[in-house]
Amino acid sequence: MSFTGVDSSVLPETASARVVDDTLRTEFTDADSSPVLVAVTADESDGEAVEAWAGQLDGLDGVKTVVPPRYLGDDLWQLDVLTTGAPLDKSTIALVEDIRALDAPGEVLVGGTAADHVDQLDTIADRIPLALLILGLLTFVTLFLMTGSVVLPVKALLMNLLTVSATFGLLVMIFQWGHLEGLLDFTSVGALNSTQPVLIFALVFGLSTDYAVFLLTRIKEARDAGASDREAVALGLQRTGRIVTAAALLLAIALGAFATSEVVFIKQLGVGVAAAVLIDATIVRAFLVPSLMAMLGRRNWWAPGPLRRLHDRIGLSEG
Repeated sequence: MSFTGVDSSVLPETASARVVDDTLRTEFTDADSSPVLVAVTADESDGEAVEAWAGQLDGLDGVKTVVPPRYLGDDLWQLDVLTTGAPLDKSTIALVEDIRALDAPGEVLVGGTAADHVDQLDTIADRIPLALLILGLLTFVTLFLMTGSVVLPVKALLMNLLTVSATFGLLVMIFQWGHLEGLLDFTSVGALNSTQPVLIFALVFGLSTDYAVFLLTRIKEARDAGASDREAVALGLQRTGRIVTAAALLLAIALGAFATSEVVFIKQLGVGVAAAVLIDATIVRAFLVPSLMAMLGRRNWWAPGPLRRLHDRIGLSEG
C-alpha cells in the first residue's frame, strides 16, 4: 500500500481548481505554487554559510532551483526550493527527507505540502501501535466479559483483521493499481489517501465487532439453554442471519453512495466501507465464523481457571 496526500489530483480534470493547478505547472515553469519551504536559524552575519548551504540544496535530486536565501530578521533565513516534480511526487517526498538530513549552519525546519505529508505519515505511524493496542485490549475484555471465553475474543479479533485486510486489498487493487477506473469514473494517482485507511479501519473494525456481538450473543444464548455446540452455532446463525444481512445491505447502500463522488478520497471511503460490510456479513460471518466455531466445538468456550472464576463474578449477561 502506497500513500499520498490531498492536492488538486483528487479533483476531476474539468474542475476549475484542477485546471488552474495543471496550467500553472505546465505553462508557468519558472514559478511554483507549492515550493518546499526551508527555514534556517542563523545569525545575519552567517549569510555566506547559508548561501553555501543553499548551493548544496541545489545539487540534490528533485531540485529544479533554489531561490536565493532571504534574511527575515530574528536570526531567521528563508529558502524556497522549487522542485522538478509535483508536491506529492515520490521525488519531492524524498527531497524533504534529504533536506532534513543535510548538515546546515543552524537549525533547519522544512514546510510545504510535501513536508506536511511526510509529517502526517510519521505521526500516524507513531500512534498506530498504541491505538491498536488499546482497541485490541478493550475489544478482548468486552468480549471476554460477554462470553467467558478467551478463544472467542481472539477469534473475533482475527476475523476483524481479515475483513480489514481484504478491504485494503480491494482498495489497493482499485485505487492504487487503477482497476475499474472507467466503471468508477476516476483517475488513479498510484496511491491511497493517507487518512482513509485509518478512517476505514475504525469504521470497519467497529461494524465487524458489532456483527460479531450479534452472532456470539445468540450462540451463547442457545448454548446456555441446553443446545449442543453445533446446534448453538446453527441457531445463532439462523436468528441473526437476516438482521445482519439487512443491516449490511442498508449500510452498504448508504455509505456506498459516496462512491459516486467526484473527489477520489471520498470515493475511496464509499467503496471501502461498502465492500468491507458486504465481505464481513457474507464470507466472514456466514461462512468462516460458524465453520470455525463448529470445528472447535467446546474449545470455543475455554478460559483458564482464574479467568473463569473472574467471569462468574463480574461477567456480563442478559439476565
